[in-house]
Amino acid sequence: QVQLVESGGGLVQAGGSLRLSCAASGRTFSSYAMGWFRQAPGKEREFVAVISWSGVNTYYADSVRGRFTIYRDNAKNTVYLQMYSLKAEDTAVYYCAQGSGRYYSVIGDNDYGMDFWGKGTLVTVSS
Repeated sequence: QVQLVESGGGLVQAGGSLRLSCAASGRTFSSYAMGWFRQAPGKEREFVAVISWSGVNTYYADSVRGRFTIYRDNAKNTVYLQMYSLKAEDTAVYYCAQGSGRYYSVIGDNDYGMDFWGKGTLVTVSS
């Protein structure tokens, strides 16, 4: 079965950076799109970024575009989220997700084509 294990969360000051990792197992990693989502306290889960199977295609939420970068290493079965210029409003539990196919979906799907989820890692940005 699919397992997604996030790591790299922690406490960081506003303006700082952090890199999250997600190690995947259970399916052929390079055959599936991957994504990152987050859920802040008292709020619903929201989309952060997705990446296609090859890493060529990416898509970001407006709130993180230009500050966050999603990338993957198919040889290591790992997807990353590099976060720069962190803000207090980035504080959330960050979840890794794996898609149902090679590409993500940006139309008519709140989950962007993701169908497996990790347990999350907490990122706290102090102001």
